[in-house]
Amino acid sequence: MDFKNKTVVVTGGASGIGKTICDEFRKKGSNVCIIDLKENDYFVGDIANEEILHSFVEKVIGDYQKIDYLINNAMISKGGLMDCSYDEFNYALKVGAAAPFMLSKLFLNHFNKGACIVNISSTRAKMSQPNTESYTAAKGAITTLTHCLAITLAGKVRVNSISPGWIDTDFKAYEGPDAEQHPVKRVGNPLDIANMVLYLCSDKASFITGQDFCIDGGMSKQMIYHGDFGWTFDF
Repeated sequence: MDFKNKTVVVTGGASGIGKTICDEFRKKGSNVCIIDLKENDYFVGDIANEEILHSFVEKVIGDYQKIDYLINNAMISKGGLMDCSYDEFNYALKVGAAAPFMLSKLFLNHFNKGACIVNISSTRAKMSQPNTESYTAAKGAITTLTHCLAITLAGKVRVNSISPGWIDTDFKAYEGPDAEQHPVKRVGNPLDIANMVLYLCSDKASFITGQDFCIDGGMSKQMIYHGDFGWTFDF
């Protein structure tokens, strides 16, 4: 997988999964362009603001003329039905779905041949905990946005998404129930996601587009019934 001198745009690249994605591309010799609310070495700004998106894209194109990969990673949770306001809900949708749409649009005429978009979704697009509507709705939106973009951009840009499960962004190693509840017997870490991002951007994945890849250690495939195999439900 040769990424030397490729130009990569990563939203939310200053910490967590996004930072690891940036680190892995840098190791391969790529030019990495971050936009994040947190301090970073490229661009600080709020992707929920359309004017900020325009300014960011102008900087990227001014610096590199073209891009190869757009990684839509940034997201925020504003809670759910019990505590999330209308404006907060819409803010989460702007960060998680509207900004990826707009960045794809703004970079439309600046993608190099063989370009890729990778959207970071979540297993919460398919399963939920209570009071998580703002996050879950945005992740559902970016999952469906993925396959629509793949068709719209057919022949120009491949578009896929990744749905992480439990990823500990501090690379903490877990033992006991936290690890054992995963069929792979461990909690995930950001490299599990970054490795897939790089694969999907590589020529090895040239026949893959419009797909969502669940990386959750098998948790979403494990059927659970109270009383079976040691599982119990307390209420």
